[in-house]
Amino acid sequence: MTHSALDQLMGRARGPMGPEIDLDFGVENGPLVELGRLITRMNGFYLFNGGVQVFRVGDEGLGHDMLAWNTEELWKDSYNGLADDLFCFAQDLFGAQFAVMGGTEVVRFDPETAEVGVIGTSLEDWAAWLLDDPDVNGVNAFSYAFQKENGPLEPNERLIPLRFFVMGGTYEFENLAVKDAALAMRIRGPVAQKVHEAPDGATIHLGTD
Repeated sequence: MTHSALDQLMGRARGPMGPEIDLDFGVENGPLVELGRLITRMNGFYLFNGGVQVFRVGDEGLGHDMLAWNTEELWKDSYNGLADDLFCFAQDLFGAQFAVMGGTEVVRFDPETAEVGVIGTSLEDWAAWLLDDPDVNGVNAFSYAFQKENGPLEPNERLIPLRFFVMGGTYEFENLAVKDAALAMRIRGPVAQKVHEAPDGATIHLGTD
């Protein structure tokens, strides 16, 4: 019997991060239907040694609540509209967001540039993409190595580079800080606005003006 990519992914999941919940987004088809079933099956979980975190839903549990995560005031307002079309359901170790866009596509949102990369049209596509290269797409080996040396991250925490990757920052542990995931997004939002609007090769000034 051949299991779907999503079933294979769930076989690697560590959770749940919240109490059982029956989640229905009120739509009849598309990736949000899959997401509702996924969270009903396991309400929040980690994948790949914490390299990917799928948010829980509800008032109780570990880490950020998925619905609160998608409110404007938590972090999205710092992107000034660049993340408004996204319903983010998961994030990787560095805060890259996995989201449903327009109710029809599953995408990866870069927190430093606000660039959106389409992964597919279903969570099945997303699962297959992660499983295709867990170390690159799921940050598997890096997450294991970082936490082995520095200790485990709390469920609400992710990593942020001291010198942003888009500005030439490296993935050396010394260039990485542990912060609350929402705060890390808010820090990067204004930078993403400038990078997103700048032409290729432009010099980016990170002043307070």
